[in-house]
Amino acid sequence: MTLTQHTAFVPLSGISVLDFSHVIAGPFATFLLSQLGAQVTKVEHAGGGDVMRRAGRGHAAFVALNAGKSSLALDLSEEAAREHALALASRCDVFVDNLRPGVLERFGLGYEAVRARNPRVVYCSISGFGRGAPDWHGRPAYDHVVQAATGMAWMGGSEGDPPLKTGFPVIDSATGMLAAFAILAGVRESERSGHGMLLDVSMATAGMQLMYPMTCDAMTTGAVPVRQGNQGYSGSPSADFFRTQDGWLAIGANTPRQLLALLDALGLGELARDPALFDTPLDAGALPAFVRSRDPAALKQAIARAVAGSTAAELETRLSAGGIPAARLRNIAEFAAESMANGSLRAVNLEEGETGVLSPGLGFQVYRSSAGARGGV
Repeated sequence: MTLTQHTAFVPLSGISVLDFSHVIAGPFATFLLSQLGAQVTKVEHAGGGDVMRRAGRGHAAFVALNAGKSSLALDLSEEAAREHALALASRCDVFVDNLRPGVLERFGLGYEAVRARNPRVVYCSISGFGRGAPDWHGRPAYDHVVQAATGMAWMGGSEGDPPLKTGFPVIDSATGMLAAFAILAGVRESERSGHGMLLDVSMATAGMQLMYPMTCDAMTTGAVPVRQGNQGYSGSPSADFFRTQDGWLAIGANTPRQLLALLDALGLGELARDPALFDTPLDAGALPAFVRSRDPAALKQAIARAVAGSTAAELETRLSAGGIPAARLRNIAEFAAESMANGSLRAVNLEEGETGVLSPGLGFQVYRSSAGARGGV
């Protein structure tokens, strides 16, 4: 049996999506659906359209989120435009609303109005805080506002630091992925049951999903996690960022086996048996568990001194070969170029020519198994 990469993965072929969304969260959700083969019609206001058309990166920023969709400009203040939108809504499989809460309802395009014409519609409403709390539903929201509201801004940095926003629109992107996930489930349920539904997706709950282990703890016990800076989630002192001769290196030696391998690789093997650091000597055969030390600061300092004289690239290669998770810190452009060159990241060209925009597409690859000499897709 051979595995062959499948380049035409369109499981949503035949699914039509009417997309009243703008900026990032909603358009990213419908972009993913489009990449899976859905026919997406993006409806924009005739008075200027999606603000991303005029974002800092201009055309490229818009294309990255909206390639593969057809576009329609409507002024919903006009009766003819509202009738046209309702006609489209009456025959779509999926309806996406990512406008300010209440806008589409005022124009007769809310869930109840669309459901009256299209009982099997999967109507996905994307908002800042969802529909569960009426006094929150109408609140406007942006990515950094939701990072603040959900506690995410208190997760980064170290104790005593000011709040720290994640340096990219993590909430927007996560909301788009969560909405696409919900829509896929909704389409399957609609096909199975013959009934439509309202999917309530919020930026706030997307943020809570991103912080899932901490979210469960907070909901259960009211606990607030300690801010750990660059230390790994495991809390192991050997899971952190370390300065090297020419930059930074992230090391993830979380278990006794990994830490033993790290100490041996750095010429620090004797520390595994140091009673000042460990209650019992490290044992590679012990059950997997996160490493704890009697003196985590001293252990971390010993590792930091050992890596300081080597380059990050050399250490990354050497430690990875020894089964120790490690990576030199790159900027996003460095990683994109390197991973496209080695084939770990497959680029999708969203628009040909000089204005071409490269995208990671769906973010995963599809392979089909086949038997026999001819293989196949």
